[in-house]
Amino acid sequence: MPQIMTTKELAKYLKLHEITICKYAGDGRIPAIRIGRVWRFDKEAIDKWIGEGTPPLTKASSKGAATGAKR
Repeated sequence: MPQIMTTKELAKYLKLHEITICKYAGDGRIPAIRIGRVWRFDKEAIDKWIGEGTPPLTKASSKGAATGAKR
């Protein structure tokens, strides 16, 4: 069963500020799921993301890359 983390739990786990976690999630820089107005994170996906050392490919990041849009 997946371990789902809140923004606060993930911020503590990664030793980052909660606002930073939300910005990263919104930008598609960290694997996340938005449920209503809150972000949730699968610990296994986060651990894999850290191990790979690469940002996840998301619709937001691939759309910006395809159109050449700046962020």
